[in-house]
Amino acid sequence: MTHSGYPLARRALLKGLGVGGIGLGVAAAATAQAATAVPSEGGEIWSSEYWTKKGDIPLWMFRKRIGAPQPGEPPRPVVFFVHGSSVTSRVFDLTVPGKGEYSAMNEFARYGFDCWTMDHENYGKSGRTSGNADIASGAEDLKVAVELIVRETGQQKVHFVGESSGALRAGAYAMAVPDRVDRLVFAAFTYKGEGSPTLTKRAEQLAYYRTHNMRKRDRDMIRSIATRDKPGTSDPAVMEVLADAEMQFGDQIPTGTYLDMTANLPVVHPEKVMAPVLLVRGEYDGIATVADLEEFYNKLPNGDRQFIILPGTAHSVALAINRQLFWHVTRAFLTMPTPIAT
Repeated sequence: MTHSGYPLARRALLKGLGVGGIGLGVAAAATAQAATAVPSEGGEIWSSEYWTKKGDIPLWMFRKRIGAPQPGEPPRPVVFFVHGSSVTSRVFDLTVPGKGEYSAMNEFARYGFDCWTMDHENYGKSGRTSGNADIASGAEDLKVAVELIVRETGQQKVHFVGESSGALRAGAYAMAVPDRVDRLVFAAFTYKGEGSPTLTKRAEQLAYYRTHNMRKRDRDMIRSIATRDKPGTSDPAVMEVLADAEMQFGDQIPTGTYLDMTANLPVVHPEKVMAPVLLVRGEYDGIATVADLEEFYNKLPNGDRQFIILPGTAHSVALAINRQLFWHVTRAFLTMPTPIAT
């Protein structure tokens, strides 16, 4: 990956202060006009790492877009990818030789978005604590991350694309800080969890989740993300690459989101989500029934909402063989024209 901006020593200092690259100049030059995603017909994908803090906990962030930020340039819409329970943010930026594009961040950068993601507390490069990194903790992570993005880009609102418990984190944030949310994409989402075979099976370990803040996550567990619902909907070779990327961070992962999804649902209340919402369900996803998601969808107060089922996909839409379907519906939703008030 390319890391551009200031020379390393100075860049590290600025990022330690919550400022990366030349974002201050961009923020100062940002205008009030609405950002528009303009697809790129070329240009190199630029990337940079950032650090922010939630109290004393360091949180790692990552950004990709076409070209380095330039003072005075037209604003670009920001999309924030939020990872789930058993993986880090690498799930959105995976390179799989010989298999085509698997990085959602690369794809959406080419669409004209300013793409961001982060490792939540106790995940990836971010700080380790004695906590269990539950949904509420994830929403607090997003609070400090978004404020850094606002400073860096000048954009006052952010699109969110969350997968699995990442969608729950994004939803919890949207309830708490509605003024920072533009449009929401909830993929592999669950509302009450009623009738979910995945959550029924997971609940067998509820006593463990209540008494332990970490759980085992080995290569087989990562492989199972793609096979537990419908084998063949994801390429096994891709899951091996994902496992390679994930195992560098160890074989332990927090239990908090599992506890929330087996004992504390609902954690996102539709009547409190004011932003436009796209619900995306894989045809074979076992974490939520169609009825569960329809109940959530019907209670959303914003008339700007969609519910789409993707054929030939299961729980992992971001790394599915048919991931282009996910990219297509997400891009269409995030670039919807502003409705004319009637």
